[in-house]
Amino acid sequence: MDTIYALSSGSPPAGIAVVRISGAQAGAALEALAGTIPDARRASQRTLRDDQGDILDDALVLWLPGPATVTGEDIAELHLHGGRAIVVAVEQALQSMEGLRRAEPGEFTRRAFTNGRMDLAEAEGLADLLTAETELQRRSAMALASGKLSGQVEAWRSNVLGLSAQVEAALDFSDEDDVAALPETFGAQVAQLTTKLTDWLAQPRAEKLRDGFRVVLAGPPNAGKSTLFNALLEDEAAITAPTAGTTRDILERAVSIAGIPFTFVDTAGLRDHSGDPIEGIGIDRARKQLELADLVLWLGGEGEGPERAWEIDAKCDEPDHQPKNSADFPISAVTGLGLSVLRDGLIEQARGAMPKPGSVALNNRQHSLVKEANEALAEIDILSDPLLIGEQLRLTRSAFDRLIGRASTEDMLDALFGRFCIGK
Repeated sequence: MDTIYALSSGSPPAGIAVVRISGAQAGAALEALAGTIPDARRASQRTLRDDQGDILDDALVLWLPGPATVTGEDIAELHLHGGRAIVVAVEQALQSMEGLRRAEPGEFTRRAFTNGRMDLAEAEGLADLLTAETELQRRSAMALASGKLSGQVEAWRSNVLGLSAQVEAALDFSDEDDVAALPETFGAQVAQLTTKLTDWLAQPRAEKLRDGFRVVLAGPPNAGKSTLFNALLEDEAAITAPTAGTTRDILERAVSIAGIPFTFVDTAGLRDHSGDPIEGIGIDRARKQLELADLVLWLGGEGEGPERAWEIDAKCDEPDHQPKNSADFPISAVTGLGLSVLRDGLIEQARGAMPKPGSVALNNRQHSLVKEANEALAEIDILSDPLLIGEQLRLTRSAFDRLIGRASTEDMLDALFGRFCIGK
């Protein structure tokens, strides 16, 4: 396997630039640049030179012999001054060495997975951690990357292995005409595990953390949707004007409020008939957004909005305004009246729909495999033949193995590790 190298810190210029080398030739590469290999796991100052003897940089270097490294291989790290020219010069020196090549995106992490330094669920957590933009995203990703889900799956798998052993024992003690009965507690044990999996499946999903709590502002033309949209974002993202039908398309903005990711959606004004075909397209798109929303803020006539929408009594500061009888939030996006109360309500609503801070949230792939395992276990309830029961337990184990990467396809691995940047 090739020895790989890449810049593993931020793009230069920077205070420090870290170039990582991983593979069997890492030690030779370090010796060629620094003259000697320093003591293991001890930062040492070295003058780095190219193959012509020209000085490249005065750097700190680290020698990390495998397998107790992040990739499971020998690793050398060069902590350079963070100028762009220095990094380019060092990378050119590495490129000229036989057996070395520049790493592909995510290749360091993929080698860590291949060499058993992390499982697939932990790698997914690391990918989420690198893209986390809010505190909730960070804490959930950290829980996944630190092995919280992996440990849970291993416990479930161990449980299934124990059930399989009971089935095997029943088959071993049977004769040709009679199969020994399973223990009386067998069904209860299966039911208990099924309940645990069902509870996990009912929890909020990871996609909600990534995409944000989706809040759609809806109502007839000139109801104040775009003004409220801008006020919630604290930015003039949408064009506002007294003219009805100013907003003709969907406008989305992602924002973090109190560490919670939101996606706010401004929509075209809803009305039954429009002589403008462009406005008509916008209205159709607005109606589709209502179906995608986690919450609709309805600025139209009272009781005319979608089910479970919040009644927003907008423009409540205007002299000729007719108030709603049972408004959830009377507001004025112009003066700010009621906006802080609305924000607090949105935070509370979104927090209840999001995974709990620090908990693991299953992504689509993980959720699908836990569901597959749960369905295989549920089939046992209607079976009596130990051979068929054993097969359902095998299917359950297979789902767990694929969840943490004991069995996985190259296409799926390519898709996952392609999410990482070069150098990670």
